[in-house]
Amino acid sequence: MANLKEIRNRISSVSSTMQITSAMKMVSAAKLKKAQDAITAMRPYAEKLTEILQSLSASMEGEIGGEFTTQREVKKVLIVAITSNRGLCGAFNTNVIKQVKVLADSYVGKKVDVVAIGKKGNDVLGKTCSVIANKSEVFDALTFDNVASISELLTEKFISGDYDKIEIVYNQFKNAATQIVQTEQFLPLAPVVGAAVASSDYIFEPSKEEIVLTLIPKSLKTQLYKAIRDSFASEHGARMTAMHKATDNATELRNQLKLTYNKARQAAITNEILEIVGGAEALKG
Repeated sequence: MANLKEIRNRISSVSSTMQITSAMKMVSAAKLKKAQDAITAMRPYAEKLTEILQSLSASMEGEIGGEFTTQREVKKVLIVAITSNRGLCGAFNTNVIKQVKVLADSYVGKKVDVVAIGKKGNDVLGKTCSVIANKSEVFDALTFDNVASISELLTEKFISGDYDKIEIVYNQFKNAATQIVQTEQFLPLAPVVGAAVASSDYIFEPSKEEIVLTLIPKSLKTQLYKAIRDSFASEHGARMTAMHKATDNATELRNQLKLTYNKARQAAITNEILEIVGGAEALKG
């Protein structure tokens, strides 16, 4: 059994850790509210934009979308891995990294590269995958304009023929305790199946073709922005949950250490009393 001083040091260390995890939990809880409100407010807009694009595309004859919808033989694939810049958020980053590796392995014989959005993903995937760009700085100022520049870079790489397919892997926010790993095709635009046809009673100005070609780049930027916003909210939810569990575990460990300390202290006091009594009896003898 450890001596009393060692147990006291461990109690002090666990108490300090508990204070840190508790503070991190409260910080993430405060940030989560803002991030959750942002993604909740954005989803209806993103979904409606996609609905309009699908409705218009379905009502048009022939191929529309041009270079954005070009289906080429897949030889080169680009995966966008959205993780976080900081750790201590449970399996949040690990789940995305695992999914990226599984996705990369599924393209047997193809060239697979990665664009990392998040330092954690860049650090881990850089050891086993070909990471061509690290856009972790977007989390320093998470605005639509900053995300739009990344979307334009990805679009340019697809249009120029550098890659035949681009996919996004991220954590979708469901609630503070649940994040769902999602894989979405970014480019080329997936064929619309069963989309509602726009009513012929509408008069479109400018033409449907111009509207669709204007909406596609905006839709791609919105899709990426929504994915990053989802991941950002999921990160704080995962960190809040992880720090809550860590605080509970630290509390339990501290209580066990206090019990051990009290037992050891009581045993030491008992031994001292026995020695005193034994010494007194010896003097009497």
